[in-house]
Amino acid sequence: MAKELPTHAQVVIIGGGIVGCSVAYHLNKLGWTDVVLLERKQLTCGTTWHAAGLVRQTLGSYTLTRLAKYSMELFKGLEAETGQATGLKQNGSIGIAVNEARWEEHRRAADLAKTWGIEAELITPKEAQALYPILNVDDVIGAVYCPSDGQTNPADTAMALAKGARMGGTRIFEGTRVTKVHRRDGRVTGVATDRGDIEAEVVVNCAGMWAREVGLMCGVNVPLHACEHFYVVTEPMEGVTPDLPVLRDMDGCAYYKEDAGKLLIGAFEHDAKPWGMDGIPTDFSFDELPEDLDHFAPVLEGALHRVPALEKVGIRTFFNGPESFTPDVRYHIGEAPELRNFFVLAGFNSIGIQSSGGAGKALAEWIVGGEAPFDLSELDIRRMQPFQNSKTYLFHRVAESLGLLYDMHWPFRQYESARGVRTSPLHGRLAARGACFGEVAGWERPNWYAPDGVEPRYVYSYKRQNWFDYSAAEHKAVREAVGLFDQTSFAKFLVQGRDAEAALQRICANDVAVPVDRVVYTQWLNHKGGIEADLTVVRLAEAAFMVVTGAAVAVHNHDWLMRHIPDDANVTVTDVTSGYAVIGVMGPNSRALLSRVTGADLANESFPFGASKEIELGYARVRATRISYVGELGWELYIPTEFARGVFDAIVAEGDEFGLRLVGVHAMDSLRIEKAYRHWGHDITCEDTPIEAGLAFACRLDKNVPFIGRDAVLAQKRCGVSRRLVQFLLADPEPLVYHNERILRDGEQVGYLTSGNYGHWLGGAVGLGYVNNPDGVSADWVNAGAYEIAVAGERFPAKASLRPMYDPASERMKV
Repeated sequence: MAKELPTHAQVVIIGGGIVGCSVAYHLNKLGWTDVVLLERKQLTCGTTWHAAGLVRQTLGSYTLTRLAKYSMELFKGLEAETGQATGLKQNGSIGIAVNEARWEEHRRAADLAKTWGIEAELITPKEAQALYPILNVDDVIGAVYCPSDGQTNPADTAMALAKGARMGGTRIFEGTRVTKVHRRDGRVTGVATDRGDIEAEVVVNCAGMWAREVGLMCGVNVPLHACEHFYVVTEPMEGVTPDLPVLRDMDGCAYYKEDAGKLLIGAFEHDAKPWGMDGIPTDFSFDELPEDLDHFAPVLEGALHRVPALEKVGIRTFFNGPESFTPDVRYHIGEAPELRNFFVLAGFNSIGIQSSGGAGKALAEWIVGGEAPFDLSELDIRRMQPFQNSKTYLFHRVAESLGLLYDMHWPFRQYESARGVRTSPLHGRLAARGACFGEVAGWERPNWYAPDGVEPRYVYSYKRQNWFDYSAAEHKAVREAVGLFDQTSFAKFLVQGRDAEAALQRICANDVAVPVDRVVYTQWLNHKGGIEADLTVVRLAEAAFMVVTGAAVAVHNHDWLMRHIPDDANVTVTDVTSGYAVIGVMGPNSRALLSRVTGADLANESFPFGASKEIELGYARVRATRISYVGELGWELYIPTEFARGVFDAIVAEGDEFGLRLVGVHAMDSLRIEKAYRHWGHDITCEDTPIEAGLAFACRLDKNVPFIGRDAVLAQKRCGVSRRLVQFLLADPEPLVYHNERILRDGEQVGYLTSGNYGHWLGGAVGLGYVNNPDGVSADWVNAGAYEIAVAGERFPAKASLRPMYDPASERMKV
């Protein structure tokens, strides 16, 4: 190990856990050898050393599974490459179910595993007991077995990665604490340490539990907070053999793994214990936290039931150590929006070992390539909102986050903690009318409305949940009459200046050089033609535009916009999200209803689809934009916040005659999927092009300003595509789809659903998903196949269509 600290490096990595070592290792593999890794104490001394070392590959989403699957492949060859033992063994894993809900979750998980080529078997209780002889299966109704899963020694695996990094040129310095992150003109320039300064072109924050504090050194938000994590290790036990699979009893909040003839039992309990609210001690290294037998007792009682042989052995170790958790139980990866060339990889929510290989490789490719190597949106640190870095918010949220790892992963599950952070000015009125709120990016949004006498709360299920019929009525009201949506959570950016049009023309795939008072639907593409954003742009004046996008992607899209406006352009961008409430009025009766509360001419000839005008409505002046995400005639009304309640009252007062109904986000989603409207982050991502996604109509390849990604789209248009986004309607009206269900064509898997909901008008579950064929995907090829969708282990016939099954010519919203 080099002793003298260098004064310059191409990359400085902060943190010597398994994640930091993985990033260094993979940067070297990509040819970047001028890498310095700094560890404040000793390698692995924070969280890595006491991690359980489980290597599970199927993690609930395509991205997480893709990264964990790579980790297993990497670990399998690491010892041979470096000479450092890792302790890896593929002894498999078993997840048991003791109720029907968990059994359906496991069946869906098995389907998910098969989608990614991971072996997963649904087995009986007796078969589970044969694999795990000390298991009590009296109350078990089924299990899922993944034979290629396993476990590894975390510290040894991290040391193998560190050794591989050193072999590749990385210099590692232990006992070196970063005290400051240097920056200039919006870019990172290096770090200060207690041993001197290092200039750097890139700095990577892999500081684990300390990542939030490291981020604050340079104005970067890294929302995470440590929680206490408990496990016990027994005395040696009969029947605990090296080949014993990892066992997960998620309803018992526990996992079990063999540990040198002993049994390690760990917990992901409800109501976890946040730790380090006042900061983590600077000398914290290989430390343990105080025991809390009372807190762990319920898990241990459940373990005695699940493995009765535990009654005959003692506990050798009671361990409590901290790990970091994030607000949404997803880790953070990517370049910080606040500071160029400052990257983050932290907040692993107890899946750091199994994710470290893939996540380290992905971030290394991002650093070297200048953009995400594939869709990482669910992990991208730009999904986080600034308020989520609040200590108080984090303290309350992560107490829930830890338990969610093993809680039921219900469709539409809502967080219970740290709620009410951001509310629309209409919130009180909507609550009084039965709104059941969900939360996105801190915004409280009505997901559905309970009728009189019904409590607005969720009763979760994989089947039809308690709100299903109420949302169906909202859906049908929009199709038949008129619905009112609170869309205030839209992010809104005012783009102004002499060069605003030129800048947006380069960023937008569609043509935004339109007359004043027009709205344009467009995508923002990367250089590969992948879709980085999906939004609308309203031209307010010759030198003023308003960009409107989703709440969840506000930071991501603002960052993309700012990165691609030329430095010398005369353009300003102002976030005006809080300045405007938004009310959507949609449905065949929307024109008639709004005409009662405004003197503006809303006739099609005077106010066509795509127009956006300032009008008087009630006592207010609002911007009315004729556009729709539900496939019906309608307007989005942008209202100065202080006038919102008055406008709402005026519309509602006239609504009964026209069949007005308040409508929630769940119905909006079911409406949009019937119309085959895409959702960014699910149906369209940075890996999907407009041609593959069926959005070529929004690309103006002939406009005067060459937009980012145009060359890639042109090339794909010439060569054709091997994948296309297709809409599916299940023939059987009973099953429900959510996303990730496998698509089979003539019995062979050709893709998976990227989103799903119930089509109340079409009469069955509807999904969107890409179908793949190496020889090309044409309309004839799509139409020639017989399709099935796999749902919880069963296959259901489905109709496939490249055109929207609801109103394919879009006549209804243009009348």
